Amino acid sequence: MKNSDLLVKINKTAKRIQFSGTFYAKSKELSLTESYGYANRSEKVKNESKTRYGIASGCKIFTAIAICQLVEEGKISFSSKLNECLDIDFPYFDQNVTIHQLLTHTSGIPDYFDEEEMDDYEELWVTTPMYHIRELKDFLPLFKNKEMQDAAGRTFHYNNAGYIVLGLTVEKVSGLTFSDYIERFVFQKAGMMESGYFEMDKLPAKVALGYVQKPDGGWKTNTYSLPAKSASDGGAYVTAEDMILFWKALMDDQLLTPEMTRTLLKSMAEIDEDLFYGYGVYILKEEEAVVKYILMGYDPGVNFRSVYYPDKQLSIVVCSNESEGAYEILKEIEVSI
Repeated sequence: MKNSDLLVKINKTAKRIQFSGTFYAKSKELSLTESYGYANRSEKVKNESKTRYGIASGCKIFTAIAICQLVEEGKISFSSKLNECLDIDFPYFDQNVTIHQLLTHTSGIPDYFDEEEMDDYEELWVTTPMYHIRELKDFLPLFKNKEMQDAAGRTFHYNNAGYIVLGLTVEKVSGLTFSDYIERFVFQKAGMMESGYFEMDKLPAKVALGYVQKPDGGWKTNTYSLPAKSASDGGAYVTAEDMILFWKALMDDQLLTPEMTRTLLKSMAEIDEDLFYGYGVYILKEEEAVVKYILMGYDPGVNFRSVYYPDKQLSIVVCSNESEGAYEILKEIEVSI
């Protein structure tokens, strides 16, 4: 399909669902991007190709890469136990929880936001003011004194707290703040010069405000719906183009050695019949062959989807500054290519 014909189809879907955000599809034969809606509704500032969007849990893979880099350096291992990496007291945690289990959501540790039991992230900040959550250690009171959810290593159970613990490990081992580490050793190495971990009340230029639809049909920003600063379990800000650069850097072994890249992208935990989890990334397979790698993120006022098809060397990124819409745009592109 010609780029112009594909754009017509995507535009129709974007209009139908009133999509707000940016998509970018890139392969050897294809390079197509378009933006829709407003980065700032009250000021009528339109989203554009250089707009930076929050991507929620879509950035767990950055945390996983940081851990893999530290493993490469011999500073930790995937079999390192939690109490070997951190001097934080987790009174009810199994002392045998490993870095591998944290990476694959099989650690069994308690979560501060269990997505299978809670569907409204905003509820967290009723009793814990979100403006106090500016460092990774600020998340600890939300889960450190809870009992284990399951036995370590038993089953896959998506866990945000596990990635907070991994971020704390990055800080402890590297001596850098988590955000500084990622910006230096992931973003800069990948050429992602517009991306970063920002504070909600100190946002730089060209950041799309996240919008949440109210029951009466109006809109509010997500300023009071998320932690004040993005963290190791989610919330980084990127441009769609930067995520295209990320996929290229990862697949070209610019972030990790070839062997470690294969480890990161290996199927580690089975979620469903054909769906698996590696380190920070979902993996869809068909008869043992990888169909695509998947990143996704959902927060109030944030909707993110990105995939990479290894056989086609095709990257697709869809960023939205509303709570829905990214999946529909992604599927329109996938079925049309």
